[in-house]
Amino acid sequence: ASLGFVKTMENMGKGTGLTLQTIPWADLYNALERGVVDMCWSLWPSLVEERHFEVLKYYTDLRFGWDAVNVVINRDLWDSLPGDLQEVIKRAAKMAEQRDAEAHRRVNVQYKIQLVDAGLEIYYPTPEERAIWREKANMPAIWDELCKPWLEEHYPGQNMQQKILDELARIREMVEAAGGG
Repeated sequence: ASLGFVKTMENMGKGTGLTLQTIPWADLYNALERGVVDMCWSLWPSLVEERHFEVLKYYTDLRFGWDAVNVVINRDLWDSLPGDLQEVIKRAAKMAEQRDAEAHRRVNVQYKIQLVDAGLEIYYPTPEERAIWREKANMPAIWDELCKPWLEEHYPGQNMQQKILDELARIREMVEAAGGG
């Protein structure tokens, strides 16, 4: 994990009453089994593929993070393409994004079924509970510490941090309205 991720988790811990202990990922299963740690942050694939469910009784689906699927192209190449090819690439990228999102969704449904069948109790906080979690996690402090300086250096005067935060809020609202968040 990056230092930024560790700082993010530490900040979340301060606001929510958790005490963060960083340990190597390879040691997490044994640490959970022996009670060295009593909880962990993990995504559905890790719960199954790393067998964390074997040593956990409960899991709370906070949905505070997600993976981004990016379609990337070299800027010089992109700029050299005619507009019609750029549009074709944009459409293909959107189709790939939708296909991958659906594949992720299907796999996660299967993981959840497997986990419940194995006896893991999964709790899904209400939108109100997740809003409280976000507030207590105080993510704006992390954005100010880790993101703002870099964004200001690379995008001076553009208030890029606020633009990104606004876009993330828009996406969260869209996902929640669709019943996914």
